[in-house]
Amino acid sequence: MKRVFFPLLWILGGLLSGCVTPEPYDYSAFREAKPTSILVLPPTNQSPDVKASYSMLSQVTYPLAESGYYVFPVAVVDETFRQNGLANPEEIHNVPLNKLHEIFGADAVLYIDVEEYGTSYQIISSDTRVTANAELIDAKTGTKLWSGRATASSTEQNTNSGGLIGMLVQAAIEQIAHTLTDKGHEISGITSARLLSAGMPNGILFGPRALHPAY
Repeated sequence: MKRVFFPLLWILGGLLSGCVTPEPYDYSAFREAKPTSILVLPPTNQSPDVKASYSMLSQVTYPLAESGYYVFPVAVVDETFRQNGLANPEEIHNVPLNKLHEIFGADAVLYIDVEEYGTSYQIISSDTRVTANAELIDAKTGTKLWSGRATASSTEQNTNSGGLIGMLVQAAIEQIAHTLTDKGHEISGITSARLLSAGMPNGILFGPRALHPAY
């Protein structure tokens, strides 16, 4: 009886620990700074897909703007760096904050790193996954105002119905479709929304332009 009882306790404990609410984020620095404008730097990329950085960059303006912030036009910002000899995101991330504030006048700078981007294929399935983390830094003081991480996957809504043959056919269709189109770009939009939309658990706070009562 004991041999059965104790393993059950371990399983139950694991299930309960997985349901623990994450510790609330400390927003004291964020609330004190009250940023109204955000400069988004081209994301660094840890994935093997060269499209990851600018695919993610093209998706970040909408959730930030909807959250109530002025976002410096990412294409203009990127071209400004290129005209000054900086085309590599790693080099851009190393530009001193005081220089960024002097040139752009932003209240805060958003640093994004793409950890995963792309599609992996198995025998009976394929998974397009995008994972990114971000840090929002006060451009004047260098204080970290907020950080977060989000991921999205194409398999989140898969039902795997229809038996083995149906799964094989579905995998073949998905592989062709993902080859012809950049599925990662679509998934990166979901990731950026989860990462940068105000109102998410431990997410970014609402900005002044959102006219939200939580601001």
